[in-house]
Amino acid sequence: MIQGDVVTTKRVLPAEWAPQSAVMLTWPHPGTDWAGVMEEVEPVFENIAKAVLRHEHLVVSCEHVIRLQELEQQLNLYAEENGLPGRVKTVPAPANDTWARDHGPITILTDDGPALLDFRFNAWGGKFPSEKDDALNTHLFNAGVFGTTAMQQVNFVLEGGSFESDGQGTLLTTSECLLTPTRNPAMDRTAIEQLLSEILGVQRILWLNHGYLAGDDTDSHIDTLARFCAPDHICYVACPDVADEHYSALAAMEEELQEFRQADGSPYRLTALPWPDAIYDEDGERLPATYANFLIINGAVLLPVYDVPQDEDAITVVQEIFPSREIIPIDCRPLIYQHGSLHCVTMQIPAGVVS
Repeated sequence: MIQGDVVTTKRVLPAEWAPQSAVMLTWPHPGTDWAGVMEEVEPVFENIAKAVLRHEHLVVSCEHVIRLQELEQQLNLYAEENGLPGRVKTVPAPANDTWARDHGPITILTDDGPALLDFRFNAWGGKFPSEKDDALNTHLFNAGVFGTTAMQQVNFVLEGGSFESDGQGTLLTTSECLLTPTRNPAMDRTAIEQLLSEILGVQRILWLNHGYLAGDDTDSHIDTLARFCAPDHICYVACPDVADEHYSALAAMEEELQEFRQADGSPYRLTALPWPDAIYDEDGERLPATYANFLIINGAVLLPVYDVPQDEDAITVVQEIFPSREIIPIDCRPLIYQHGSLHCVTMQIPAGVVS
């Protein structure tokens, strides 16, 4: 099903650092797993929202209309006080959860402008209810959030957190996620590569076969492990503790990254990110804290921190990676109790879509 006229000219999957028009947030509500910790988690979303508004537009959807009206007033007031009126767009829409990275639209760029791709979302292989989240992009489209930009529905399960683009035709992903049979059981690696090449316009796919985080529900999303920082630069999580359960898998992932080559045959510049102290929930389950789950926006990087000693080192390292951008640390400890972090709850919308 195609909504609008999706162009068939050359397709480019932009890198996250490409100019953006907005960031999308799907706000938590008492009908989600956040019900018992709304007081802890909403301030995290508010801090993300305010940081985004200082740099670009913000699209907020929420199932609870009254709360959405309160947010609209609150965020518009903040924007106006900072001389940024008109940057808040709110839409009432049903949602099972808040992970906009994975149920939000994927934007490609074409010779005729941007176009939206609405992939299927089945909650990481049917782990949780997902019907509302799978329909959310249609709600936003019908509400006019994306203006005249066309949207194409793609009958393929794909989450935004499962791949990274360098903006020049190379995709970085993990075999653990994309090849999991609970997502697209009829397709093997070759078929998936062909589809992604056609739909996203990519020419190369770099597959990581190692690397994981305890407590991660996504089957090793790449945005928790390794990120493009520039076309020739990848940062990644590294575990220095040989006694840690992650040591062997992440060391193997590091070796894979060292073996990867750019399209011209050159090795990538690699930067290891600090390894945060282990954080556990009340049941003793280790939680997936990672500094790789940052969000690049216009002029800034929103960096998740976790109230651990390594936070300061992470801020320093990420500032060195992005010297021309403001680094905005946001305490995301409440988010990891639901097994995600900052990048997981956001989806950037490239320039030319939201105005």
